[in-house]
Amino acid sequence: MARIAVIGAGAGAMAAAARLAVAGHRVTVYERSSTYGGALGRFERDGFVFDTGPALLRLPAVYRDLFVKTGKEPLESCVELAPVDPASRHLFADGSEASLPNASRAGVVSALDAALGDGSGERWGAFLGRARETWDRTRRPLLEEPLWPNWEVLTREPYPALEQRRLLRSPRRATTLGEIAARELGGGRLGALLESYALEYGLDPGTAPAAAAVLPYMEQTFGSWYVRGGMRELARALYERCLARKVAFVFDAEVTLVAEKDGRAAGVGLADGTVVKADGVVCGADPRALQRMLPGRELWAPGTVRPGGAARPSRLTVLLALRGARPSDTAHRTVVHSADATAEARAAFAGPHIAAPTVTVLRPDDPAVRPDDAHEAVTLTATVAPHGPVDWSDGALAGRYADELIGAAARAVPGLRDRLLWHEVRTPVQVAEATGAEGGSVPAPSLAGGEGAHLHPANTTGLPGLHLAGGWSHPGGGLAHAGMSGALVAGLIVEGEDFRGSQ
Repeated sequence: MARIAVIGAGAGAMAAAARLAVAGHRVTVYERSSTYGGALGRFERDGFVFDTGPALLRLPAVYRDLFVKTGKEPLESCVELAPVDPASRHLFADGSEASLPNASRAGVVSALDAALGDGSGERWGAFLGRARETWDRTRRPLLEEPLWPNWEVLTREPYPALEQRRLLRSPRRATTLGEIAARELGGGRLGALLESYALEYGLDPGTAPAAAAVLPYMEQTFGSWYVRGGMRELARALYERCLARKVAFVFDAEVTLVAEKDGRAAGVGLADGTVVKADGVVCGADPRALQRMLPGRELWAPGTVRPGGAARPSRLTVLLALRGARPSDTAHRTVVHSADATAEARAAFAGPHIAAPTVTVLRPDDPAVRPDDAHEAVTLTATVAPHGPVDWSDGALAGRYADELIGAAARAVPGLRDRLLWHEVRTPVQVAEATGAEGGSVPAPSLAGGEGAHLHPANTTGLPGLHLAGGWSHPGGGLAHAGMSGALVAGLIVEGEDFRGSQ
C-alpha cells in the first residue's frame, strides 16, 4: 500500500483517486478551493440552477467503466442520464436551420438533406466516413494507451483527405479542419457546421489539424447525454464514490511545492507551510504550475511533449433567468452560427477584439434547474480569448460581450429580452479561479497531425513518482478525456512498466 497525494479535485484527478484507492493505496486529495469538481461548477439564485462548466456528457462509457471498476453501484444508480435528442439545432447566418438527431449517422444525413438540400447529407455522410477512418486509426494511441515514447508518429496526419487535382500543379489535400470545411464540404452552411465543432472545444478551425474531424464523429456516433440536475451531479457522484473508497479530501489547501527525495516525488508542501509525505504524487492541475512547485527541476526530457506555452482560449458564459414556460418542442442545445467566422476567429484566438460569436444556447427540460414551470433557466456559451490578451476583469467589456451573446441567442429564444428577469456573466477570470488554469484557458482533446501541436504531455514526467491527470495531460480536455487520463494514471501507478493501456 502506497501513500498517494493528488493535487486538485477535478474530474480527472478524482477518477484517478477512486481507481487508486480500489487498488489498495491510501489516497489524499488536496484542493485549493473549498469544494470539489474543478470546472464542473454550479451557480444558484432564486431557485434557478446553472452549470458553469461543461453541460453535456459525450462518451459516457468512460464513467460507466469507472463506476463499475470502483464499486457495486453503476453510474446510472448514482446519476440520471438522459440522451439529448435532437442532439443539436443549428441556426445558420442566412436564416436556415437544421436539427440533428442524437447518435444516428443515417439520421443526420437525412436531416441535412431535408434541411439544406443539394446533396448536403450525402456530402456530410462521406465526410463522416473519412472521419471514422481517422477515429479507427487514432482511438487507441490517443485515448486508451499512455503516450507512446515514439509519439512523433502521431504528428502525421491520419485524416484521409480527398486529393484535389489542379491543372499543371501538383495535387493538394486538406491539412486543417478549415480546409476540409472549404474544399470537401464546399464552405457555406456545411462548412460552418463543421467549424462549430472545433470552436466548441476552443480550437481555431484555421489551424486545427484535419484529424479534428473525430470531434463531430464522436458526437454523432456515441451521442450527447444530459445529467438530470446538471453536470455538477456527476461531480457529486465522483466525490461520493471517492469517499466510499476511503479517499480523503483536504479543501482550502493550495499545493505550492512537490517534495523530492532520492530522485523521486516524496510528497507535497502546502501554502500554510505544512509538508505532507507521500510515495507518489498525481497532479490534476495545469502542469505548467509544476515548474513553480519544483524550481530548478527539469520535468520534461528532450524530445517529449511539453505543456503548451501561451494560454489557450477560454469561455464566456451568460446565465439567463427567464419568466415564462419552456415550450415543449424546444431543443436542448441550439448553435447560433456567426455571420463572420473570420472576425470571430480573430477575436477568440488573438483578441482583444469583440466580434459576433457562434453561441451555444442550452435549454434543459429539467424541473430541478428552475423554480417552477412558469420559468426557464437558459445558459449561453461562446469561445473567447483568455484573460490576458483581453482584460476580462473589465466589467464594461464583459457586459458588452455578454450583450452580443444575448443578441445572438434571441434568434433561438423568441421574446428573450422581454422574458429576461436577470442574467449573470461568468468570464475567463472566474474560469481561472475555479480551475487554476492560466487565463481561464480550457484544454482541448489531444489530436494527431498538426506536427504534434495538439498533443498533451504524457501522464508520466521526468520525476519518477510524479504523474499527470486531467485535461491538461494526455489524452487532453473534455470530460470523457479527463476520465480516461485518470484510468491511465491509475494503470501506470498500479502496473508500472507492464501497463499497456485501458481495456
